[in-house]
Amino acid sequence: MPSSPRPLRKLGFLTIGLFDEADPRRGHESTLEIIELGERLGFDSAWLRHRHLQYGISSPVAVMAAASQRTSRIELGTAVIPLGWENPLRLAEDLATVDILSGGRINPGVSVGPPMHFEEVKGALYPDTADAEDFSYERVRRLLDFVRGKPASDFSGVQGFEVFSDRVQPHSAGLGRRLWYGGGSLSSAQWAGEHGMNFLTSSVVKAEGAEGPYDFAQIQLSHLRAFRAAHPDGADARVSQGLVVIPTDSASPEQRAKYEAYAAKRTPRTTSPQGPARLMFAPDIVGTSEEIAERLHAHAAFREVDEVAFALPFTFEHEDYVQILTDMATKLGPTLGWRPGT
Repeated sequence: MPSSPRPLRKLGFLTIGLFDEADPRRGHESTLEIIELGERLGFDSAWLRHRHLQYGISSPVAVMAAASQRTSRIELGTAVIPLGWENPLRLAEDLATVDILSGGRINPGVSVGPPMHFEEVKGALYPDTADAEDFSYERVRRLLDFVRGKPASDFSGVQGFEVFSDRVQPHSAGLGRRLWYGGGSLSSAQWAGEHGMNFLTSSVVKAEGAEGPYDFAQIQLSHLRAFRAAHPDGADARVSQGLVVIPTDSASPEQRAKYEAYAAKRTPRTTSPQGPARLMFAPDIVGTSEEIAERLHAHAAFREVDEVAFALPFTFEHEDYVQILTDMATKLGPTLGWRPGT
């Protein structure tokens, strides 16, 4: 097996946090228990996927706040918060507050674009300003400025008995360097680099060339290199890769069959660009840790990252996640050269 030029330094995982509408607490509690397990296993980070008007985590900042009080070491991230649903000033206040409560452990990942199903939801979300809302990178720039301490008001000082600041409070020093952009296009990678962000690249990229053949790993590699070329930190700029990886070392025969069926059902979408956005999906990787490591070391983009946040499949059971995370931390991670945090 060829060795990776960048030994795996940080091992993380991503969860969607599904719940039953009739019992939402159980699903949220399961998510918190999984994060606690991740810390015990030595994972470096746990990331929350964001879902609005669905049966998944709609408020990852609130869940991170809860997780921050049940853990002491593991970093907590979002992958990603869609800023089309957010007011950047208010979000900056919430992120800074949770970062302070966590002891400087959060890694907020964001993205831009109109909210999903915007025509159906705009009357509830932006009843008076829907046509004027800016869903471009400018929304990210505003958040960056507020988190990094630039003025949010023309007034500061004392008024009566109250003291006012012209920048977001609390100000969490260091949070500005822990902001991530989740992107699947070349332009997003370049923009994130130019603005000094970190870059989250997942199992979805855009096939932007006019003609194929299309190779997911090579497209992702081009984004990674464009990001670092544009970033002030160059080759040291942080990139985290988020493929769907399912180790089966300790899985039962029933679990293995379920995992293989899950991946097989999703494989057809990986063969060509999908939909008007021409999205390319990476195949899910199922197998023993040795088999997965071999495939990852053959992946052009993986060979140039030293951080990962492997995505947990959406529809599995709590005990499946326990098995998968345990194998990741005790088998797959060490096979990739990673050492658990303490």
